[in-house]
Amino acid sequence: MNILGKRYWYFFLSLFVIVTGMTLMVTGGLPLSIDFTGGSILEVRFASATPEPAEVVAVYESIGVDDAQVQTTSVGTIQIRSSALDEIKSVEVQTALKEEFGELTVERFDTVGPSIGREVTQRAGLAVGVAALAVVIYITVTFRGLEHASRYGIIAIIAMAHDVAIVMAVTAIGGRFWGWQVDALFLTALLTVIGFSVQDKIVVFDRIRENSNVFRRLDFETLANHSIVQTLQRSINTQLMTVEFMLLALALFGGITLREFAVILLIGLFSGTYSSIFIAAPLLVVWQNQEWKTWFKRKELGTL
Repeated sequence: MNILGKRYWYFFLSLFVIVTGMTLMVTGGLPLSIDFTGGSILEVRFASATPEPAEVVAVYESIGVDDAQVQTTSVGTIQIRSSALDEIKSVEVQTALKEEFGELTVERFDTVGPSIGREVTQRAGLAVGVAALAVVIYITVTFRGLEHASRYGIIAIIAMAHDVAIVMAVTAIGGRFWGWQVDALFLTALLTVIGFSVQDKIVVFDRIRENSNVFRRLDFETLANHSIVQTLQRSINTQLMTVEFMLLALALFGGITLREFAVILLIGLFSGTYSSIFIAAPLLVVWQNQEWKTWFKRKELGTL
C-alpha cells in the first residue's frame, strides 16, 4: 500500500478545506459567542406551547434589545443570547415574555463580560504555546538516536497546527451556514483535539524510529510508508471504532446544546488521525528529500 506516493494530493485536500474556511473567516469574521464578546444568556421553560424564535425576538426588540438570538434547546425550553442585560433589564425581559406567552420558569441566566473572554483566550493560547514547546523538547530528547531528531517535533507541531486550522475552518463554514458560534465548549473541543493530535503523531513517529533500527538499508520514504501501514489498524481502531462512533451518536441523538460541540470534536479528532497518516509522515519525507528544491524546476528532456 503506497500511501506516501500520493502525498501532494493529501496536501491539496487539506489546503482546500483550510483556505475555504479562512476565506470565510476573513470576509465574515469568526462567529464569537458571548463567552468572548460579552453578553447575556437567558434560558426559560414555558408552561404552554413554545413560541417561535421570531416572536421572542420581537419581544426583545419591543424593550430596546435588538440583537437577541433564539435557540430551542428542548421541548418547551429556549435559550436567548443577547447583549449584556443588567438586573433591571432582565426583570423587564422576563415580565414581557410572561405577558406575551404565559407562565415560564427561568432555568438559567448568565451575564459574561468581554474581559473574561479575553482572559480565557489568552490563557488557552499560552497553554497551547507551552505544550507545543514541551512536545518539541520531548520528541527531540526521545528521538535523539535518530538523525535530525528535532524534525519530528517540529513536524508534530506543524501537523497539530493543521488540525487546529481545520477545526477553525470548519467552524467558520458552520458559522456561515448553520449559525455555529465559538464558545467555551469550542475551546474545550479544540484543546482536546490538540491533545489527541499530538498523541497520534508520536505513535506514528515512534514506529518510524523503531523501524529505523531494523530496516537500515531501506530508503526513508519506503521506511516511513511501511511504518504508516503498520500503525494504520491501530489508528482506525482507536479513533474510528471507539471515539468517533460515540461522538457521532452524541451529535445525532444528543441535545442541541451539545450537538455543535460533538460535531467539532468529531471533525477535529478525525483530522488528527488523518494528519498523522497523510500529513505528518509525508512532510517528514518532503523534508528528508528536500523536495522543495525541485518544485518549480522544469524537468530536463532526455537525449535521443
